[in-house]
Amino acid sequence: MQMLNAISRSTTGIAIFAVVTAGLIAITQVGTSDRIKQNEREQQARALYEIVPREGLDSDLLENGIEFVAPDLLGHDRPETAYRAMRNGQPVMVIMPVVAPDGYTGEISMIVGINSDASVAGVRVLAHKETPGLGDKVDIKKSRWVLGFANQTKTELDPSWGVRKDGGRFDQFTGATITPRAVVNAVGRSVDYFRLHRGELLGLSDDAQQETPDNG
Repeated sequence: MQMLNAISRSTTGIAIFAVVTAGLIAITQVGTSDRIKQNEREQQARALYEIVPREGLDSDLLENGIEFVAPDLLGHDRPETAYRAMRNGQPVMVIMPVVAPDGYTGEISMIVGINSDASVAGVRVLAHKETPGLGDKVDIKKSRWVLGFANQTKTELDPSWGVRKDGGRFDQFTGATITPRAVVNAVGRSVDYFRLHRGELLGLSDDAQQETPDNG
């Protein structure tokens, strides 16, 4: 009888411990998940506002997202979010997530800002696994190379849109051509996509599209 009581007390204790532990884990996960989402949002906002200054915009970029599907830009067919910058009630820029699938050591994730006239506003690499000291110069923390995209324009078939080794206008790095080539080509695809979907991305009416042709 004493043994049965002892087993019962032990079982009850273990059950209570399990319930309390599960509750603590659940509370911790909820709190951690919220912090992770907030950190991701803040990181995303910092990258976006490096391309378009927050001052003068009508609203928070993160509150003006538009879903789009573009397998050629994203490497998959799941919807992603682009952000439309508005100034004085007019769309002035769209910032899109883009993936270069052909980096030297894998995919390169970036955001590309395109002005309403189809010129490039700016590019920032968000994630990559390129070789330190060589391909990683696409990251603005390592070099200013990526700033060279600002205000660049591209026609539909533009032989100058490439790295210099391929006869184009963009510098490659000493000892590293594959990485900058992948980024240049991905940005070029972004401009092409914008031209094809300009009205949808900027939220323009048919009349507005006719009044504000791009500069191609």
